[in-house]
Amino acid sequence: MYKVLTLNKISPFGLDNFDPKAYTCGDKIENPDAILVRSAAMHDMEVPESLLAVARAGAGVNNIPVDAYGEQGVVVFNTPGANANAVKELVLCGLLLTSRKIIPSIEWCKTLKGQEGVAKLVEKGKSAFVGPEIKGKKLGVIGLGAIGILVANGAKNLGMEVYGYDPFISVDAAWNLSRSIKHAKSTREIFANCDYITIHVPLNAETNGLINKESIATMKDGVRILNFARGELVNDADIIEALASGKVSAYATDFPNENLIGVDGVIAIPHLGASTPEAEDNCAHMAAVQLIDYLENGNIKNSVNMPEVIVDRTAGDRVCVIHKNIPNMIAGISGVFSAEGINIENLTNKSKKNMAYTVVDLEGNVSDTIVAKLREVDGVVRVRVIR
Repeated sequence: MYKVLTLNKISPFGLDNFDPKAYTCGDKIENPDAILVRSAAMHDMEVPESLLAVARAGAGVNNIPVDAYGEQGVVVFNTPGANANAVKELVLCGLLLTSRKIIPSIEWCKTLKGQEGVAKLVEKGKSAFVGPEIKGKKLGVIGLGAIGILVANGAKNLGMEVYGYDPFISVDAAWNLSRSIKHAKSTREIFANCDYITIHVPLNAETNGLINKESIATMKDGVRILNFARGELVNDADIIEALASGKVSAYATDFPNENLIGVDGVIAIPHLGASTPEAEDNCAHMAAVQLIDYLENGNIKNSVNMPEVIVDRTAGDRVCVIHKNIPNMIAGISGVFSAEGINIENLTNKSKKNMAYTVVDLEGNVSDTIVAKLREVDGVVRVRVIR
C-alpha cells in the first residue's frame, strides 16, 4: 500500500486516479511515499526517509527545494503545459487590458452612480480612455514553451504580427508553432521592434530582471509589457520609472507586490493565470498519473531534478537506482549483478546535470543482499526494487 500526502486541496480529477486498494491519500498521512502539492512551501519541511517523490500540480517549483531533494533521491515532478491554455487566455486578455484602458474606464463608470444624465456623462468622458486596437500591432513573445506557443498562435489569429524568441525551443514545440510567426534571433530584436512584449521564460540567474532599465531603453516608446511568468523577471523600480516617464504605456502582471499595487499604468492581477477549474483538473490529473507511473513502474516523466526514463516492464524484478552522474557508475551497478551470476535483461541509463538514473530489468528476483551491495556502490543515492 502506497501512502500519498496532499499538502493542498487537490482536484478529485487527480485523486481519483489512485486505486484505493493500492493507495492511501490524505492531508494527515505520516511517512508518505509521495507528496502531491500545489503552492504549499516545502523548503522548511523535514523529509521522511520514506519519501520517494514529490509532484507539483503546476509548472513552477519555487516552493520545493528541488536540488536538495535530488541529493536525497527524491524525484520532483511538475506538470508543464497542463495549465497552458488557462494562462494563454489571461495573457490575451492582458493584451486588451493594456491597450484599451478598460479597467480605469470601469472604475470611472462606478463614480457616475447617482448622478443625473449618466448617458451624456459617459459620452463626454469616454475620450479619456481611448486606446489602440491590437490588430496589426507587433507582439514579441520571449519564451516559446507550452504557454508561449499558444500565446503566439492566439495573437496571430487576432491579427497581430508576432515575433517569437527562444534559443532552446524543442522540436515538438517548433512543430506546434504557426509558420507565420517571425523568428527573432535575439531579445534585442524583439525589444527594438515590438509594440507589445510578453515573457514566458523560467526564473533563473540568467532571466532574473530580464526587463530592466537597460533593456527598456532599447524598446519602442509607449511599449506595453506583460508578465504572466514570474514576478522577478521584471525589475520593479525600473518598470515604475518607465511608466512614470511614458516610455512604457502599461504593465500587466500576474504577480502584484507592495511596490506595484496602486501605481498608475500597472494592471495587477492576483495570480489568476492557472486559476480555472479546467487547469486545476488537468494539473492534478497529470501529477497523479506521473506519480503512479513512478511508484509502480519506476518511470520518470517531467521531472525537474532527474532525467526522463520511460521503459516498458518485463516479467521479472525491476531495480531502480538514483545515483550521481560520475564515471564508472554503470560498471559498478552492473558488476554487482554479474558477480552474483544474475542476467540483466535490459539496462537503461540517463543523466541530468549532476544526477543520473539507471533502470535494470532482470529475469528473476532480486535478493536483499543484492540491494545492500548496490547501496554500497560509491555514488549510489537510492535503490528501489519494484516486483
